Amino acid sequence: MRRRTNVLLVLLVVVAVASSTGCVSKKMFRKNVDDNDTRVAAVETGVEANEKRIKDLKGDTDSKLAELDSKAERANEVGRSAMNRAEQASAEAEKAARGRLIWEVTLSNDQVKFSFNQTTIPSDAAAVLDDLIQKIMVYDKAVWVEIEGHTDSTGGEEYNYTLGDKRASAVRDYMARGSVPLHAMNVISMGESSPVADNSTPDGRSQNRRVVIRVLE
Repeated sequence: MRRRTNVLLVLLVVVAVASSTGCVSKKMFRKNVDDNDTRVAAVETGVEANEKRIKDLKGDTDSKLAELDSKAERANEVGRSAMNRAEQASAEAEKAARGRLIWEVTLSNDQVKFSFNQTTIPSDAAAVLDDLIQKIMVYDKAVWVEIEGHTDSTGGEEYNYTLGDKRASAVRDYMARGSVPLHAMNVISMGESSPVADNSTPDGRSQNRRVVIRVLE
């Protein structure tokens, strides 16, 4: 009887140990699964972050390439414009060299009062132009009128070239209204390229804002 009891006790202990071991194994398995899930989630997050960085880098690269393309095109435009101006100035200089200078008039800033971005002809300049127009009208030979527009260095090169052209064109249009034939006049913009004074001072900039009119036979 006692022997049977001992055997039962041993069996109970074995069953208890087996059950306990099974529970521990299940807990370890779940823990391993959870750990793997965590690692997989971390990897997926890292992959997503890398994909976002790659996308952002591509966007920045495309933007910088587009900006460089725009700057290159702008540089080409400036170069073409400068070349055209040089060719025009060369052609007109050659034409002027073939003629004899009869009169030269400079409309200074004191007369024209060309403030920044201004192109209108005030009364003081109009009186000078009227006198020149009268001389041309009574001259007994055909003449060629060359009108140069000059600016100070305020603003960009292209801006000043355009402004010089507008100022010279305003003088040409005024003279055309005074019966000087348009086909006998030519406008050249020198922009800021031919200063007669220092652009670092207000007085110098004022002297550089001018229109020069040359009448050639």
